[in-house]
This record gives sequence, structure tokens and C-alpha cells, in this order.
Amino acid sequence: MKYIPITTLFLDIGGVLLTDGWDHIARREAAKTFKLDLAEMNERHHLTFETFEEGNLTLKEYLDLLVFYKERPFTPLQFKRFMFSHSKPYPEMIELFRQLKEKYRLKIVVVSNEARELNEYRIRKFKLERIADFFISSCFVHLRKPDADMFHISLDIAQVPAKQVLYIENTALFVRIAENMGIRSILHTDYSSTCAELDAYGLQYDKGVIFETN
Repeated sequence: MKYIPITTLFLDIGGVLLTDGWDHIARREAAKTFKLDLAEMNERHHLTFETFEEGNLTLKEYLDLLVFYKERPFTPLQFKRFMFSHSKPYPEMIELFRQLKEKYRLKIVVVSNEARELNEYRIRKFKLERIADFFISSCFVHLRKPDADMFHISLDIAQVPAKQVLYIENTALFVRIAENMGIRSILHTDYSSTCAELDAYGLQYDKGVIFETN
């Protein structure tokens, strides 16, 4: 079989480049910090979050439904700052893809499920635009993984065939969907194993080498 080189990477954000933005752990800590009923907050979250991630609710509208449907002894701004503070980078992963992009002249497309305000904050805060050519975020395209159209749109905008793409994702279901479309994929669990799998695809990371970028 003829070897087909990788020209494009599809990357998830939460769990790959950064921590998850607003997951069950963050909600549990929010409930403890702000003295909220966790079960009630989670129920409201599950009823509204898909709409929020698809860009059909603003952050204010989401928080009004989640927390501020009655008077609270804290402000929406305080709660928002708490939400955003839970985003942390995985510096080794960001540097890995920065260097691979530079070394192999790769196109990088971020394909993620994130709400607009949180997504925009994370892109700016951690300078993800330095490694990504495009952001196919659920809030921008009004679709969410596992909808296969997220990947169809990504392929259309990147203008590359599926066989030239390698997708790095930490959710097994999303990896399966991409693979069913002919997109080679890595189920990310940790830095070392992902480096080893990238190497098997011919993308070798020279740890310690710093590439000049403008």
C-alpha cells in the first residue's frame, strides 16, 4: 500500500491542548465555593449545555439559567472569573504541535466543542492562534461532536482529503467517528504515548530543539 503523508492535523482543545474548560470537576468545585446545590446545578447544566456549546445561548443566558435564576450573594462576574480560572494549559502538548507545524509545514485545524465566550477566552489566553490555522468550534458552526458534519466542515474549510489528516482527540467515540470517515486518529491519553504514535506516522518531535517563529 502506498504511504500517504500527513499534511494536516485536527486537534481537540480540552484534554489535549488545555484542561477541560467547564467539566463536572469544575462544577463540583463551583458548588462548594459558592454554596450551591450541586445536583440541581448539574440538572440545569445538562438541560442547557448543548444549546450553550452550539452558540445558541450566550454565557449570560446560560448562567441565568444555571445559577442566577434567583438572587445570589455573589455576582455573575465573580462566577464567570471562577469558570475561566479552571482553564490551564498543557505546555508540552502546545509546544509539541507548534514544533511539528514548523518542522513539517503542517496545517492545523482545531475541532472542538466549546461555548463562544469560553472558547474565545481560551484561544486568546493561551495564544492558540499561534499554532492553529482554523478553529472549527461548535459555537461557530452550530454543531457539536459527535455530529460527523463537524469533520465534514473541517475538511471543506481546510481543503484537504481525509486520508491526509491525522486527528488527535481524547474521547474514544469521537475518534471512532473520524476513523469511519477515513481520518487517521490518535486517542490521546498522555504526552509520551501520543509522541510515540506521532512518530509512527512519520512526525518526529525533536525535544529540546526550538524552531524560530515569527
